[in-house]
Amino acid sequence: MGDLGYLDPQGRLWMCGRKAHRVDAQINTRKQRYFSIPCERIFNTHPIIKRSALVGITVKGQPTPLVCIELKQGVNCNESAKLYAELTALAERYPQTQGISRFLIHPDFPVDIRHNAKIFREKLAVWAQKTHKE
Repeated sequence: MGDLGYLDPQGRLWMCGRKAHRVDAQINTRKQRYFSIPCERIFNTHPIIKRSALVGITVKGQPTPLVCIELKQGVNCNESAKLYAELTALAERYPQTQGISRFLIHPDFPVDIRHNAKIFREKLAVWAQKTHKE
């Protein structure tokens, strides 16, 4: 079906997202696999973030995780560098997000009109690849 998840030692099922939405990356000297749901739940805890979306981009020929951010309504971020530093520090606190250090603010995520919760990550990935500068 394309969904990823696992059973923990207590027999609980944890959903990790869609297989097509995972990002396999080389972070420094180690391989790291990032899953959309666990990563996004962490970044969504930031007080000015409405929602986030993990996407993969290519940086210097390597697949790289990037998190697109949609801010809460009425929030205007004039200091994106400060926000990105806060998100990088947040990422380093959790094993499932360690190594994520690229972020972009998107004004309005593309979503399925039938249910606003389904983010079109493929469209965001194309946008992020064009927008990200390094």
